[in-house]
Amino acid sequence: MYRNEQQRTIEGDLFTALVNVGAVSKANAADPKKSSFVRCARTDKGVHAAGNVVSLKMIVEDEDIIQKINAELSPQIRVWGYEVTSKSFSCYQMCDSRVYEYLMPSHCLVPPHPSTYLGKKIVELADKAGELDAVKTRQEEVASYWEEVDEKYIKPILETLPEDIRSIVEKSLYQDDSREALQPSEEKEASSATAEEPAQQETREQPVAEQSADAEAQKPFVMDPRQKAINDAIKSIKAAYLTAKRAYRAPASRIARLQECLNRYEGTKNFHNYTIQKTHKDPSAKRHIKSFKVNTTPIIINGTEWLSLKVHGQSFMMHQIRKMVAMATMVVRSGCHPDRITETYGPERIAIPKAPGLGLLLERPIFDAYNNKAQGLDRQPINFQKFEAEMNEFKQREIYDRIFREEEESAGYDTPINLPV
Repeated sequence: MYRNEQQRTIEGDLFTALVNVGAVSKANAADPKKSSFVRCARTDKGVHAAGNVVSLKMIVEDEDIIQKINAELSPQIRVWGYEVTSKSFSCYQMCDSRVYEYLMPSHCLVPPHPSTYLGKKIVELADKAGELDAVKTRQEEVASYWEEVDEKYIKPILETLPEDIRSIVEKSLYQDDSREALQPSEEKEASSATAEEPAQQETREQPVAEQSADAEAQKPFVMDPRQKAINDAIKSIKAAYLTAKRAYRAPASRIARLQECLNRYEGTKNFHNYTIQKTHKDPSAKRHIKSFKVNTTPIIINGTEWLSLKVHGQSFMMHQIRKMVAMATMVVRSGCHPDRITETYGPERIAIPKAPGLGLLLERPIFDAYNNKAQGLDRQPINFQKFEAEMNEFKQREIYDRIFREEEESAGYDTPINLPV
């Protein structure tokens, strides 16, 4: 197993704890390979794990060895227990499949605002393909969502603004390029640095002007009152859109549309579009998904509704689950037919974004084949059933609460700049 010497890892902290309590001899302390130390499953950076397995040659002389190991670890890392296995056991090689959970706010299923570039593009392409009526049918449960949001949350803010500022704010909210939402001609009109004559701009390039510019740079920046009013209004509207999204409650029909998309992943498929550096011809791009289910009963945390998605597969490639979640979510949001997911298994290269890593966690690895053999070897099966209560408490405290808290603080599931998208 590879240990990152420059950066702390869970495996590194665990191995150090094992050495400190005598579960690994001092002679083998410098190299985990000497103890056959290997993990069952890896996770992307920032991805949580509620249940994982490591295998090693372990020295057990104390009955309270688990308590001693945990005393050496941070509260974010817990060892639940250990089982004696056959000598040839390797958790990495013996693992049959893995179960991951993905948590996301239900407002991720809200369609793009009709005034945004994406909202307009969906209508344009659907109309061109003769699918506009079908798209509208797949969006029927959210057809009036943005109209109601604009009326309840946005209109009261806009009504308080002077006409000239209101027009600038409305246009800047739905710019095609969100990074340039405040850079069109409207902002130039509102800027305190009004348009200068070309001769003045050329003068700035002269050495004498550079000295003047340095002097100007030392003065404290004071924003033009009109520009400040525009910026404040946009911030208020973005906050209002975020509040509206967090108040969204997905109807059962919307969740059912998501499940219809997730069903398209089940079976053996070519997931070359769901990872990096793999082509359609690469045999390793084929992976088997046993099930992919969304819990039809959402949970409400701090006013935001969350959905739990669980995927059970033999193995997963880098970014695969996050891209699967993102693709299914985009299909639902855009009113696209779920068969669009099936098309991603073909040779065409399709760019699929990643859903945030914040919501993903490894729930548990599964060892069905080994457990069946273990019965005849007088060995205990490897599973997490006896630790379920402790694991649920740990998941709530160290994983779920952290996900909910970080999402509330950073709005990580929203488009960073143009919230109505």
